[in-house]
Amino acid sequence: MIRLLQQDSRIMKIIFAVIIGLAAITMVITLVPGIFDNAGTTDSTVFATVREPGVFGRVFGESTAIRTTEVNQIAARQLQQQHLPEQLMPYLLPRAGQILVQRAILKHEADRMNLQVSDEDLRRELQTGPFAQYLFPNGQYIGDDAYINFVQSAFGNQLSRNEFESQVKSDMELNRLQALITGGVTVSDKAVRDAYKVDGTKVKFDYVVISSDDVRKGINPSEADLQTFFKTNAARYATAIPESRKIQYISFDASNLPGGKPQVSDADVLAYYNAHKDQYSVKEQVKTRHILIAVAPGADAKTDAAAKAKAEDLLKQIKAGGNFADLASKNSDDPGSKVQGGELPMYPTSGLDPAYAKAAMALNPGQTSDIVKSQFGYHIIQTEQKDPAHTKPLAEVKAEIVPVLEQQRAGAAEQTFGSALAADAKKNGMEKAAAAKGLKVVTTDYVAKGGVIPGLADGSALLTQAFAEVKGADPAPVSTGDGFAVFQVIDLKPAHAPEFAEYKAHILEDFREQQVPQLLNAQLTKLGDRAKVLNDLKKAAAEMNLPLKSSDLVGKDGQVPDLGAMSGPGSVAFSLAKGTISGPINTGKSGIVLSVVDKQEPTAEDITKNFVATREGLLNTQREEIFRVYIGELTQKYEKGGAVRYSKKQPEPGANPFGN
Repeated sequence: MIRLLQQDSRIMKIIFAVIIGLAAITMVITLVPGIFDNAGTTDSTVFATVREPGVFGRVFGESTAIRTTEVNQIAARQLQQQHLPEQLMPYLLPRAGQILVQRAILKHEADRMNLQVSDEDLRRELQTGPFAQYLFPNGQYIGDDAYINFVQSAFGNQLSRNEFESQVKSDMELNRLQALITGGVTVSDKAVRDAYKVDGTKVKFDYVVISSDDVRKGINPSEADLQTFFKTNAARYATAIPESRKIQYISFDASNLPGGKPQVSDADVLAYYNAHKDQYSVKEQVKTRHILIAVAPGADAKTDAAAKAKAEDLLKQIKAGGNFADLASKNSDDPGSKVQGGELPMYPTSGLDPAYAKAAMALNPGQTSDIVKSQFGYHIIQTEQKDPAHTKPLAEVKAEIVPVLEQQRAGAAEQTFGSALAADAKKNGMEKAAAAKGLKVVTTDYVAKGGVIPGLADGSALLTQAFAEVKGADPAPVSTGDGFAVFQVIDLKPAHAPEFAEYKAHILEDFREQQVPQLLNAQLTKLGDRAKVLNDLKKAAAEMNLPLKSSDLVGKDGQVPDLGAMSGPGSVAFSLAKGTISGPINTGKSGIVLSVVDKQEPTAEDITKNFVATREGLLNTQREEIFRVYIGELTQKYEKGGAVRYSKKQPEPGANPFGN
């Protein structure tokens, strides 16, 4: 990656071309056997394949395989980001698959239009685009290892470095396609002015809040009402009490092992150290101060000479006794370090500009360099500390190795002991097996799947495994966080409906929850109707013993207590004339009726001031809409042309409970 980023290497481009060529050939060979099969593929590892429509595309066109693993990763990410329950995964999978299918279709179209991204384009994007702040802070490449760490921290283990770069290239290509398709979008000056006239309007209003919680507290059904509700909703409560299981277990840790906790010898530590020396290697690194007089790439000779002359003048001042840190703070063009007097942290030389790194390592701590030319301009470097590449000695890392080995040995010994104990319990029973090892059997009460096992640091694995076993299954070992346990399910109670008396509090809450929306809306309607009759929200609120509140003068980007963002339900206020009373506004947790007391539309000066930003917002909205239509029509074209084939072992995209 360093060579790709720091050099214009023809060899690297040739390698890329060869790799891409081999990939295309491999894909054709893979797909030829089913090339005339319109029905789909039976490969369960592939969600779908996409190629260009038509006979030519079928025979000669390159196909893109949408891997099932990719679909699963996107669906899992959506599930996590949207905090959705696991049960919705089957609905997210086809939607995630469709996203990847449409992306592949767009990629085919972009390639067809020769919008491919070169290695030089990628290098420029990484140096100047949104990733530059992470990969090139202060204009300096962070180094190969730090680059890999960035990709892993940002995307987990889902992307390798090469896959990340391929993804960036693909995104750039699709952005080019979108720009091409939407490049002709325009909006009239009148549309811009009208849009800002709406967006720039501010309102002030009185409002009354009716809380769902207050409505809920006022719902007090009789015993007979709750009994009727319970019977009417019998299906709802049929499995309200979840399945529970009674479990016997024998727990132990390393202290209970025959012969005690496994010991780690010096020879063991040395063997581990020799086998893992790469983990203890330290790369060459250096801590410096510097003054940068920047020279833009491609600058003319006059500009370059002026920058060099300024750097030479500063060097003279330093040699004459000038304070390096002060001169750096006042003159350096490196914004990241100048506020620290030019100081940079200890950094691997592999992540620095080669010329800078070579000069810094050639100095002894405290020495100052002559003028150094790098890809960023002219530097004056002062080395503060340097550390050559080396491997940490055993004595320095022994304290790290011993606990690792102890944990490995203890874990293996506990697992072996657990398996032997489970076999003994199967043969002679739990009680005899425990007594023979000086251990005790614990019998739990009935425990639900999400319950807690008393006496164990972590009983989650035991419960998960216990609920996967049948009653009376052979004893089995399982990890418990700080040791192991051998367990057996001795009884279970299936999920069942509760008795009314024991579940009455839950039934009351369910009853109230069902009644709240209807009652809340009824009270809001009553308030709104009465306010309109009186033409006075304040009087109507007083009759219902409800407090009246007032907002500040707010725009669509404002926030109002109890109402939230004015871009949400409260946006109705901007459509009302001054003095108008709204209908019921439901915010989810409460309901509101408001009365507009002041309304200020933007002036001509305001419209002119915000004209450019408003135009860009309208253009972006129209571009997104046009591109959305383009994607829909293109997808339909590919699907009708038989260019999209879904795996027979994967569900095709269909309806889902989100309604979109």
